[in-house]
Amino acid sequence: MRVLVYDTHSYDRAFLDQANQGRHQMEYTSAQLDPHTATLAQGYDAVCLFVNDRADAAAIERLASGGVRMIAQRSTGFNNIDLVAARRHGITVMRVSYYSPYSVAEFAVGLLQTLNRRIHRAYNRTREFNFRLAGLLGHDLHGRTVGVVGTGKIGAIFARIMHGFGCPLLAYDVRENPECLALGATYVSLEELLRRADIISLHVPLLPETHHMINATTLALMKPGVMLVNTSRGGLIDTEALIAAIQRGHVGAVALDVYEEEEGKFFRDLSDTVIDDEVLARLMTFPNVLVTSHQAFFTYEAMTTIAETTIRNLTDFEEGRENENLLRPGQ
Repeated sequence: MRVLVYDTHSYDRAFLDQANQGRHQMEYTSAQLDPHTATLAQGYDAVCLFVNDRADAAAIERLASGGVRMIAQRSTGFNNIDLVAARRHGITVMRVSYYSPYSVAEFAVGLLQTLNRRIHRAYNRTREFNFRLAGLLGHDLHGRTVGVVGTGKIGAIFARIMHGFGCPLLAYDVRENPECLALGATYVSLEELLRRADIISLHVPLLPETHHMINATTLALMKPGVMLVNTSRGGLIDTEALIAAIQRGHVGAVALDVYEEEEGKFFRDLSDTVIDDEVLARLMTFPNVLVTSHQAFFTYEAMTTIAETTIRNLTDFEEGRENENLLRPGQ
């Protein structure tokens, strides 16, 4: 099939070409999909998208009119795709339902320790030969209560790592995970988790019911000085409410690998431009806030699986087969 890969970087092309081995005609563009750039896919059989490509109803209508019959999402999350519109226009949508969950869980722990022990600040200081310790005081993680919001594959691995640190575990999910129960995790309501946890890590998908689950009301429930980590989706957090909680000193530290308005910013070099996002700019001014560029997934193992699964999805569609990665409205 002839496939247009949107939002492409050099590493995407390298991994996809290695997995493809010439099976499909892959062509690449750095443009992100939206209703305007959808016209670039005229004459293609399929498009390959990433998390910040916007496959809304208008974009899908234009894709369909140009002959696109399949969307291959090269991520697990798919909140950027209007599945109802895709079905209406006869477009099949498939995703990467699984890749290394260790990549994200391990990165979340890395962010947590970086914040806790002020490693990012220490690195910048010592680069200037400033070896003072004032302002770098952290806490032992051992014995601190960790709240895991979402205990699927990634959340369960995060819980296992924190259990290894000697942290009591609180968990919240619509379904209890036996692996977490075996670690001694206690499942509680979201409200109770927020009240009791010293550290909170988010591992839930972005759905209508989880959008802004961290907001002014839920932030007020948290312990003073709480540490919050989000490696899932930016839309889980009401960023302006978070900023207000940081400013009044209620939230002690925040690590964000995702941001609700990251589209058009993350995965780009904007170092020579003036950022017109005042909310993001304010976040970056706080010494107790760490922002990274949606890189938690970015390991060799995860990228290999993502590429191989994407190529398998394209091949299965071309040959008329369904697999476990097929997406339907209502999922």
